[in-house]
Amino acid sequence: MPSEKVLEQKKAVVESLKERFQSNATGVFVTYSGLTVEKDTELRNKLREAGVEYTVIKNTLARFAANEVGFEELSDIFNGTTAIATHKEDVVAPAKVLSEFIDANKEAAGIEIKAGFVEGKVVSLDEIKAMAKVPSKETLYAMLAGGLNATIAGLARAINAVKEKQEAEA
Repeated sequence: MPSEKVLEQKKAVVESLKERFQSNATGVFVTYSGLTVEKDTELRNKLREAGVEYTVIKNTLARFAANEVGFEELSDIFNGTTAIATHKEDVVAPAKVLSEFIDANKEAAGIEIKAGFVEGKVVSLDEIKAMAKVPSKETLYAMLAGGLNATIAGLARAINAVKEKQEAEA
């Protein structure tokens, strides 16, 4: 039987995980078995650059936390090695960084996406892979700005053509 101190520490970890599951826009669970220290460090750096929080979690405590926040469907994934990558605002960042890392390091097997959640709902592996293909928020903003700029430039050219036609007729 664990001591009272150990039990309190575990309860604190479960509460911390519950808060993390509820307060983040997205989370992706991965297995990292066989990942070298060098590759793990590379992955952690890429995740940090994207503003993603990445930590290794204990399966039993994660299972308790997941069940308490309504993620019962995730119970089966908590075996072997488990880590979670979360982001408070950007829904696609964890999936994108992890998928890109996995694709770029196929020869260095050892990391695999297990499952995830978005905005308080559990999502399938296929949905995570689809999210990874969505451009980042900054890219989408740039695409929107480019589209608006092209529309404005086209309007300016049309107005200029009308002006030049009127000047030619005068």
